Amino acid sequence: MSRVLVTGSTEGLGRATAETLLAAGHRVVVHARNPQRATALRPLLDRGADAVTGDLTERDAVRRIAAELNDAGPLDAVVHNAGVWTGRAVMPVNIVAPYLLTALLSAPRRLVYLSSGSHFGGRPATRGVDWLGRSAGSYADSKLFVTTLAAAVARLRPDVRSNAVDPGWVPTRMGGPGAPDDLELGHRTQEWLATSDEPEALTTGGYWYHRKLMQPHHAVHDEAFQDELLGALAEETGTAL
Repeated sequence: MSRVLVTGSTEGLGRATAETLLAAGHRVVVHARNPQRATALRPLLDRGADAVTGDLTERDAVRRIAAELNDAGPLDAVVHNAGVWTGRAVMPVNIVAPYLLTALLSAPRRLVYLSSGSHFGGRPATRGVDWLGRSAGSYADSKLFVTTLAAAVARLRPDVRSNAVDPGWVPTRMGGPGAPDDLELGHRTQEWLATSDEPEALTTGGYWYHRKLMQPHHAVHDEAFQDELLGALAEETGTAL
């Protein structure tokens, strides 16, 4: 069985992902922003999950999380599920934290990044992006960046299976109660890519929607843009991939 980290797992898609992985017998590390939020994870901890806490808007907290996880032993997979829709945390949570965890964790074999259909509206340019979250960031831009990060990792780390997933517009706190997509289907692809030995799940560099391989924004597989993004993030965080 695999050891899998699921970020942002107190509710919504992350919670559903963690619950399903636990039910399948995997060793799961769940994540909450702070100890107060972590109380919601008690049912998962009672079922054998481990937990880490840390605010993904704070880079020192991300570094501490990575150090704790590395000390606890190797992860087989990471599901970068945590995300925010609006406000100043958009860039720090949606792209900077996944980048730092990717750079700092001791080489999990599988990486799954939560994208969105909104990434098609993102701008493939990093100049002027407020990575620190001093002002509200663009959700579409952040999802284009994290989808590109997934493709770049697939290119640069051929021994790692790195994929992006669009879970659909599902009825979570972020999606709202009227969201039209299927909540169950919204988390199954992440679990499949993180743990399955089916041939399609062992591929890398894909953009998936409900276990179907889709074509992402044209910039995602543009190596020049990948390098621009990685360079900007390395300079911003002081940490190279």
